[in-house]
Amino acid sequence: MLNIVLFGPPGAGKGTQAEKLISKYNLCHLSTGDIFRANIKGETELGKLAKSYMDKGELVPDSVTISMLETEVDKNKQALGFIFDGFPRTTAQAKALSTFLSSKGTSISVMLALDVNEDELVKRLLLRGEASGREDDKDKSVIANRIKVYNEQTAVVADFYASEGKFEKINGIGGIDLIFSRLCSAIEKHYQTA
Repeated sequence: MLNIVLFGPPGAGKGTQAEKLISKYNLCHLSTGDIFRANIKGETELGKLAKSYMDKGELVPDSVTISMLETEVDKNKQALGFIFDGFPRTTAQAKALSTFLSSKGTSISVMLALDVNEDELVKRLLLRGEASGREDDKDKSVIANRIKVYNEQTAVVADFYASEGKFEKINGIGGIDLIFSRLCSAIEKHYQTA
C-alpha cells in the first residue's frame, strides 16, 4: 500500500500535485480540512467535539483529529493507498499515525515536502488571492505569518520522517509537469523499497 504525506508551505502547489498523484497512483485523498468540515456539517459526534474546541478558538486535540482520520481510512478499505494532506503537523501526530497504520499492516511510504522559496510563495499566493478572492491570500503580512507557522511546525515532522529514511525534499520551482516528475521519481524510489 502506497501512503504519502504531502507537505509544503501555502502556495507550494500541493493541491495541484495531489490531484495528479491521486490520478496516477489511484490513491484516496485525505485532507484534514475536508474531513473536519464534513464531520462538523454532518454533526457527527467527532464533528461536534471538534467544533466545541474550534468555537473557543482552541486547537482540536490530536486524539480527535486522529479518530476522524482513522474513521476515514476505515471507510476506504479497498484503497490502494492514501495521500495525507495537512496531517500530520506535529511529531505526536506522526507517531500516532504510524501506530494506527501499523495496526492496519501498513505504514507511511514517504513524506514529500515541496520546497519553494518565500519570495516565490508570496508571489504565487498574491496571484491566487487576486484570482480566487481568498482573503488570506491577499495580505502580505498574513501570508508571511502562514509561511512562518508552516516552517515552525513542519521542521520537526520532517525530522521525524527523515529519521525513518522516509523524507524527500522536492524542488517546487518549475512547471507543473516537471515538479510532478520529481515527485513520481521520489515515490518510486521509496515505494519499491517499501
